[in-house]
Amino acid sequence: MLKRLLDIVMSVIALVVFSPFLLILAFLVRIKLGAPILYSQARPGMNNRIFTMLKFRSMTDDKDDQGNLLPDAERLPAFGRLLRSSSLDELPGLLNVLRGDMSIVGPRPLLVEYLSLYNDQQIRRHEMRPGITGWAQVNGRNALSWEQKFKYDLWYVDNQSIWLDLKIICMTVIKVFRRDGINQDGQATVDKFTGTTSGEQ
Repeated sequence: MLKRLLDIVMSVIALVVFSPFLLILAFLVRIKLGAPILYSQARPGMNNRIFTMLKFRSMTDDKDDQGNLLPDAERLPAFGRLLRSSSLDELPGLLNVLRGDMSIVGPRPLLVEYLSLYNDQQIRRHEMRPGITGWAQVNGRNALSWEQKFKYDLWYVDNQSIWLDLKIICMTVIKVFRRDGINQDGQATVDKFTGTTSGEQ
């Protein structure tokens, strides 16, 4: 209950304080990247319940001569990279927090298609609400392997506390300013999870 109360208070304050900035950012996204301004996608939350996650779009819809979307790296312009590296694209997620779909801190919400790929331990990351930021994000973010991310997620599930959440929030601010671990080396986006191979935990 205390964690949920903290989520509500922090998300309301952030939305009110940053509302002028959010409007400016939405305008810039519309001008530079097109419509729709918000990117929405189904993601699994607590107890595997599916919800619609909101983010500012960071990629264009540019297509090749055959009408197929270009590779991610070619659809991620400088402005989109800035949104991602600064985590500004995550700000609409505060609405998800306010609605109860997400928490400020928790395991990051991943793709629905991953649900069938988790082992018995990895699926435990859905025992609590997913977060805008989390223990894995402040310990390497996208530079981590999938197995490392899951280990950090499960550690958080087993050790969550309000003090740990406040520590993660502070660490997140530092990480954002340093722009650590934004992408995997040499890639615009993260490789998809394809399941844990034999021998990996």
